[in-house]
Amino acid sequence: MTVITIDFETYYDKDFSLSKITTEEYIRDPLFEVIGVAVKVDNGETEWASGTHQELKTWLQQFDWANSMALAHNAMFDGAILNWKFDIRPKVWLDTLCMGRALHGVEVSGSLAALSERYGLGVKGTEVVNALGIRRKDFSEEQLGRYGDYCINDVVLTYMLFNTMLLKFPRSELKLIDITTRMFTEPVLELDTIMLGEHLQEVQDKKAALLADSGVTTDDLMSNPKFAEALMNLGVTPPTKISPLTGKEAFAFAKTDEGFLALQEHPDWRVQGLVAARLGMKSTLEETRTERFISIAERGALPVPIKYYAAHTGRFGGSDKINLQNLPSRGINGGKLKKAIKAPEGYSIIDADSAQIEARVLAWLAGQEDLVEAFAKKEDVYKKMAASIYGKPEADITKPERFVGKTTILGCGYGMGAAKFQAALKSSTPSTEISIEEARRIIDIYRKTSPEITRLWTQAQKMLISLSQGNGASVGRAGVLEVVPKETGIKLPNGLLLRYDDLQARQGEKGYEFTYKTRKGRIKIYGGKVVENVCQAIARCIIGEQMVRIAKRYKVVLTVHDAVACVVPDAKVWEAQVYVEECMRWVPEWATGLPLNCESGFGKSYGDC
Repeated sequence: MTVITIDFETYYDKDFSLSKITTEEYIRDPLFEVIGVAVKVDNGETEWASGTHQELKTWLQQFDWANSMALAHNAMFDGAILNWKFDIRPKVWLDTLCMGRALHGVEVSGSLAALSERYGLGVKGTEVVNALGIRRKDFSEEQLGRYGDYCINDVVLTYMLFNTMLLKFPRSELKLIDITTRMFTEPVLELDTIMLGEHLQEVQDKKAALLADSGVTTDDLMSNPKFAEALMNLGVTPPTKISPLTGKEAFAFAKTDEGFLALQEHPDWRVQGLVAARLGMKSTLEETRTERFISIAERGALPVPIKYYAAHTGRFGGSDKINLQNLPSRGINGGKLKKAIKAPEGYSIIDADSAQIEARVLAWLAGQEDLVEAFAKKEDVYKKMAASIYGKPEADITKPERFVGKTTILGCGYGMGAAKFQAALKSSTPSTEISIEEARRIIDIYRKTSPEITRLWTQAQKMLISLSQGNGASVGRAGVLEVVPKETGIKLPNGLLLRYDDLQARQGEKGYEFTYKTRKGRIKIYGGKVVENVCQAIARCIIGEQMVRIAKRYKVVLTVHDAVACVVPDAKVWEAQVYVEECMRWVPEWATGLPLNCESGFGKSYGDC
């Protein structure tokens, strides 16, 4: 199939640019203007065109987009322009930015300049700097010529980069890049502005009432102990850290503390309100995101910004300042934002969630056959765990006891200690308080009843030792993972690497301690954490393959963690639900014996699924 490489150059100034506003807002803004575009068909000569909107549209329509693969570096941007502005939709989208993240990890730059330098392909120009604040009509002929040469060079580099990376890039992942790109560039979901407006007013009123009725003063917000008490009153365990000055545990309430900043996205809007007030912010995340949704709705359908290969494990992430990966679905907010996301007229949304996929992958990878069999027989594994914990028949397990069993199965598979387990139960919904002694007892029971899983942690720890010494090793079920010493990583079933760049070991009090290099500094890694990384990465591989199967029949519009949402005609919703569930229970050949299951629902809004 023909590959058409494309790159747009657009107007920007110091206030109107992608560093100031989102991609969606930028392209849909009245200030937006295409200065010019360069196109290369396969390995032919690269052409540059500049002109009025209609002239560019006519020029672009000469290419056979409907039967070609379009290639760009950041296809979300160029694809949105091509569709939203010129009504052109290629058959397939390719993206070297996405490919670079998957091949080299999220800890290194994926810019065209950095990747071109990495592969020795050439140097990206800097002419774009000189275009600041200049409209197309204001370019001189000489300036426009230089800008065209700059754009042509970008297209040539992108084409060479694609062909170079393609040699070791999995073809199945190219399909995922296309699916996630189209979620944004070909939007179909709509937003209910009336519901969003009502929700915004409700959130603002509740926040004002909270701060007025809680008795929390400005001084309280600035006092660490009083702020911690306010969080605990809302059922939140205050984040802590080890103070570099005293070496003792202290509250992590600084603006740079990740645990504290994560509370801005807490599902309880009251927690968001306290954190926002502490940070001196006028709005909570819920407010700003609702306002952003309303703003998007005024411009058109909702482009879904899903970032391909956003995490170390390859999982998808949020983008464009609306993280759809963490929309609240329960609690005080009642999932209003999800309910405001609607299917277009005549269509419904199907949302299918892979049930306990990480716990299932863990048991299968470790060879914990009794647990694998229980999953396969659709037994209540949470009750079974609770029965072991409380020493009584499954039939007598209460709902709170089952919840403890569920938290144990889902939380203790990666080597969690008693203190963290205790905190996890306390901060969960519903909040459950147990003593540290009881937490230790439950952890001990889990490890005794899951010997193969605990053995996997040890195996992974030994693998780190070998990997740090440049040697090979094995981890988990035979034939699933491959340790690659040369790349300091683990090859996943999809052919990509789970990387531990610059892995270093040092002798600690309890044995070897390991760290690897990231943009934020060196991160600790240990056997249990490796197992967690691997299980999440394998789950991502499975969900990715299932998403590709679903997309063969229906338009996939969103993926959140281990769930996939698609839009289907109302007349085919029952038929489509059966097909989607079949896809979500489908097991790849390399995962034979892994018992997968799913839950699904459908509705006219995302929140009704």
